[in-house]
Amino acid sequence: MISTRQLVYRYAGGGPELRFEDLEVAQGGVLLLRGASGSGKSTWLALAAGLLAPAEGDIMVAGQAMKALGKAAGDAWRAATVGFLPQKLHLSAALTVHGNLAMAQWAAGRSADESRISEALAALDVQALAQRKPAQLSGGQAQRVALARAVLLKPQVILADEPTASLDDEAAAASLDLLRATARQQGATLVIATHDARVAEFFRDEKGLQALQLGRRQP
Repeated sequence: MISTRQLVYRYAGGGPELRFEDLEVAQGGVLLLRGASGSGKSTWLALAAGLLAPAEGDIMVAGQAMKALGKAAGDAWRAATVGFLPQKLHLSAALTVHGNLAMAQWAAGRSADESRISEALAALDVQALAQRKPAQLSGGQAQRVALARAVLLKPQVILADEPTASLDDEAAAASLDLLRATARQQGATLVIATHDARVAEFFRDEKGLQALQLGRRQP
């Protein structure tokens, strides 16, 4: 579940502020954050992940009030609760696919779990790529690996930042289908930040779908 009330983010040094409409998304629901570049989509995702703190208002994610999290507690909560699929996938070029997932377990302070790595890779149909390095993957394969890493620890929330950017229609549909299927399998709330009209069309008939249209920064 995600809920916000009178949420405001204010940039340092007296810069512009972003004010977000109140919303409530049930666990397992889908939320689309829509708006042009600079409208605050990535900022909203960062607030939901506990990477930024609101200047005003409240945001609660999976039962956790973001204002109550300190840095150390926030890192642990985020690792256990949030799966993040960034626009730039940030796979370590020096590690194999398997190594990238093992590193995610290590970064979260978890013991190595080979069976869970295999399970996550199999669920995204990339188990055969486990010993390849990112440079040996196609764009679609790399996105699947990044999503496997994002859901490795069975998060309650999946945040995806512009997952269809630079993809053709067929690849975009495949990416969105993969996100939806993975969220359903995990029982996770799915949040997608996008300015791509194809995303809204793809989820048009999704039960319980919510959309938040973001505007420009306020002076």
